[in-house]
Amino acid sequence: MFTGLVETKGKLARRTRQGQGFRLSVEASLTGYVLGESISVNGACLTVVSFDARGFEADVSLETNQKTTLGKLDVGSAVNLERALKVGDRLGGHLVSGHVDAVATVADISPAGEAKRFRISYPKELARFIAAKGSVALDGVSLTVNAVSGDEFEVMLIPHTLSVTTLGEFAPGSALNLEVDTLARYAVRYLEVTASGDAEGGLKAALRRSGFTPD
Repeated sequence: MFTGLVETKGKLARRTRQGQGFRLSVEASLTGYVLGESISVNGACLTVVSFDARGFEADVSLETNQKTTLGKLDVGSAVNLERALKVGDRLGGHLVSGHVDAVATVADISPAGEAKRFRISYPKELARFIAAKGSVALDGVSLTVNAVSGDEFEVMLIPHTLSVTTLGEFAPGSALNLEVDTLARYAVRYLEVTASGDAEGGLKAALRRSGFTPD
């Protein structure tokens, strides 16, 4: 698990084809690597398979290649890096699994004082997991959803986030990795399963069984 608080930016040094996937070589300022540890690379949880003083290598499977932007990044591109959360660490962002749901697109960027407002277009099938004031991870960065409209949502990026992550380099049309909130995923799944086949019809009945009293 991760928190969505980027530790540092690394650089994609090489991408080597391996069957239907590939191996990434990432240059980074991190130290004390452990073989087999998990590192979030632009929001995708990858396993360290080798390392040296310059950085680490990690394999990307066919599934990860299809669900993320990692296979399309230009060599030399900056990437957001975060090491796995330790039990007892502060949870400054939100619980992020590193399992990317889909590739989203920057629809628009507009100034908002010193911050920037990003409007993000995402696949419609993820709409039930995204709500105003909820959380998402974009390229591994934990962000709060400000507003949702159709298949787009808005997030606000403060100057610090723009400077310490790759998001400050983005422009309309840029692709980025989207992970919805893990808690939202399980809550929606629970309600879907609980409500199925219910004569009273779904969501209200499921909420009542969970101790809520919907109008």
